[in-house]
Amino acid sequence: MKNFFGYIWQYRRSFLIFLLFSVIFAVILFLYDSHPEAVLYAFAICAIIGLTIALCRYISFCRKNRELREIYNNLPLMTDKLPDPDNVTEMQLHEIIRRLTEKNSENLTRIKSIQQNNSEYFTVWVHQIKTPISAIQMILQMENIEFGSEISTELFKIEQYAEMALNFIRLDSDSNDLVIRRYDLDKIIRQAIRKYASVFIRRKIKIDYEPIKALVITDEKWLEFVIEQLLSNAVKYTVKGSVSIRFENNILSVRDTGIGIAPEDLPRIFEKGFTGMSGRTNSKSTGLGLYLCKTVCDKLGHKLYAESEIGNGSCFFVDLSEYAVDFE
Repeated sequence: MKNFFGYIWQYRRSFLIFLLFSVIFAVILFLYDSHPEAVLYAFAICAIIGLTIALCRYISFCRKNRELREIYNNLPLMTDKLPDPDNVTEMQLHEIIRRLTEKNSENLTRIKSIQQNNSEYFTVWVHQIKTPISAIQMILQMENIEFGSEISTELFKIEQYAEMALNFIRLDSDSNDLVIRRYDLDKIIRQAIRKYASVFIRRKIKIDYEPIKALVITDEKWLEFVIEQLLSNAVKYTVKGSVSIRFENNILSVRDTGIGIAPEDLPRIFEKGFTGMSGRTNSKSTGLGLYLCKTVCDKLGHKLYAESEIGNGSCFFVDLSEYAVDFE
């Protein structure tokens, strides 16, 4: 029905002109005292011819619309798949579409090349910046330097920001380095805790964790990255108290006793670049950590969500229920 009304609207002028000519023809025959049956006969012949032509054009119209819908539903556009033009105007439109498609393809190729070059350069830069960081950390460990502990903390932060930038590039790239199989969840969590152990010690924040006996189907590296980011956020916004890690009903939780998240900010904490009230009180917040966590969890098929109350800390949940398998 939509095609029918679309066809009537598109060829409305043709229908009106045909109807006008038919009326003029009938009126002239009538004025010349032609027999009424002859007038009706002539009018009927014109109507039959007109309807036949209209029906043929309607079939062609429906076929062309169907082909265009198929092209629309299977983009990107392939110009050789366009329906054959019926007139000069459509031929010109085909040529315009072809040239625009070629221009768009050239632009996409150039943009992808620029992005690839930038990604490669930044990846190399991140790896290179890690070398002097590691060297400085070794010097601090070997020498009894004043404020060495504070310097080590800041170096650790720099290294984490560099690692976050590298992971940001990896997530946006077309390459897929996921290795999905069963992993020991306890091992993944312990690796993340070990990495942040010195930070917890310096901040005098207790880490509450008991061994977990469970296997999860995931990517070890990326799940560890998520846990690291949740621990980083927990220790960043916790002045005193503890951070606990639990695994119950196939849901991994990281709970802190920090400053909490404002109710109006909670629905937006996983948005890219969003810092909220808590982030604004901490000028070092980038608003990328939780966004990356959410992106990673979506790719892994895990659900990530949070609960929080101002002044009573926050709790982040990673739902592994679809994939978690308990040890026997």
